[in-house]
Amino acid sequence: MSPTENPLINSNPKTIKMVEKEMNFNETFFITHGNPILTVEDSHPLRPFFETWKQNIFSKKPKAILVISGHWETDFPSVNAVDINDTIHDFDDYPDAMYQLKYPAPGSIEMAKKVEEILTKSGYKTINMDKKRGLDHGAWVPLMYMYPQADIPVCQLSVQPKLSGTYHYNLGRALAPLKQEGVLIIGSGSATHPLDETPHFHNGVAPWAHEFHSWLHSALINRRIEEVNTYESKAPNWELAHPFPEHFYPLHIVMGAAGDNWKAELIHSSWDHGTLYHGAYKFTSN
Repeated sequence: MSPTENPLINSNPKTIKMVEKEMNFNETFFITHGNPILTVEDSHPLRPFFETWKQNIFSKKPKAILVISGHWETDFPSVNAVDINDTIHDFDDYPDAMYQLKYPAPGSIEMAKKVEEILTKSGYKTINMDKKRGLDHGAWVPLMYMYPQADIPVCQLSVQPKLSGTYHYNLGRALAPLKQEGVLIIGSGSATHPLDETPHFHNGVAPWAHEFHSWLHSALINRRIEEVNTYESKAPNWELAHPFPEHFYPLHIVMGAAGDNWKAELIHSSWDHGTLYHGAYKFTSN
């Protein structure tokens, strides 16, 4: 496409206004990225969900994507600011073919600066701009199937596991204006994320996991925001479902970024070993 054919840089003000209106998003998403083994296992239940993303879930093409991954933990909010994203193979003892996979999506220094600006204006005193980091598997594995052309700029934002669910919800609230600029905000974590040594449950779903999942679904569908934000005192079996919070906090961020009067919709549900829940939700603001 030549520059004169690209409506985003058309000099006609009416055209620009129309395009900007089309790029206003009401949706944010929380996905479970799952075990990266899904890249070499065609039968993994998350594969068809990611592969049919544009057909079944979100047909609009974003101007850019902001991914909050549970695999980037920092003390203060950090956003990567690079021209081209490196592919981080942050896993051990997997098939050799997985270490050859690449997702060379462009970065967006402009969007990273916008994130820094928004958070600074919202009162966050320390924002780190990481000029080297690429995308970890919480970001590139699902995106490789959702947007396989790797032609949409992607920035990644970290979580702060030492802080609270309410903190991350408010962080998301601050980021909500990005949706009005055509930025798709995706939280990539896990609906449950038990320890590796947690016993598998091969005959269906572990009772503790089912109870947590049922609580979470009800809380989201009925917009019990405070209950989700303070899940440590509200959720059953949270110590098993999320013994560490880094894979849960992406949910809080996109819940906050959804804005006011949002509606939650379950868009995927499957299990791994009866304990790892692949729940995914769409949040749509009215």
